[in-house]
Amino acid sequence: MRDFVFQAADIPSVAVKGTGARFPVRRIFCVGKNYAAHVAEMGGDAKSDPPVFFTKPADAVAPCGADIPYPTDTDDLHHEAELVIALGRGGADIPAAEAAAKVFGYAVGVDLTRRDRQAEAKAKGRPWDVAKAFDNSAPISDIVPLAETGHPSSGRIWLSVDGVLKQDGDLSAMIWSVPEIIAALSRSFELKPGDLVFTGTPEGVGPIARGQRVEAGVDGVGELDFRII
Repeated sequence: MRDFVFQAADIPSVAVKGTGARFPVRRIFCVGKNYAAHVAEMGGDAKSDPPVFFTKPADAVAPCGADIPYPTDTDDLHHEAELVIALGRGGADIPAAEAAAKVFGYAVGVDLTRRDRQAEAKAKGRPWDVAKAFDNSAPISDIVPLAETGHPSSGRIWLSVDGVLKQDGDLSAMIWSVPEIIAALSRSFELKPGDLVFTGTPEGVGPIARGQRVEAGVDGVGELDFRII
């Protein structure tokens, strides 16, 4: 056993549906600009602006049913519903044809965003960490093993706030597919078991206020809910 100078933090983890086991989270990668209509609503061009990658810390995960405190340092908290890939195997320079074999399962996630801080970062050419990588910024449902979901390439992805539908898209509208995302990431990072990948959001992103309840879902994968307090 290593002799740490203070007690090490617990390993962040996510429940695996239908089991008593948990998925240990190593890193969280996120894909930006992966649905053409969302690229357009954010003022970009899907043809000239390919998806971008950013990260969140592993302990940004928050479980289904959580009460999530409204984050500090923002007056414009936004929701972004996403399909999440949970990797059970890793590698570097993974060919797209081999990428699907790396997947352990899938989940529903919401990329919470300090939109005002993101706008400032974009305007000044700065990193997005403050806008994306804060505490509880990655609510996620239980992970569903691949044997139950298959590899979803189409199906409804949606999000509602206080029962009012805000996002309503289809996975088939993703610019980059799951295998292409894994392959592209593996060219910049050696992926390993425990990595989560948020795959981007459809159009309809918008603000959430204190006291509001958020529900999200992906057909064939599951649903997620949480409340901002």
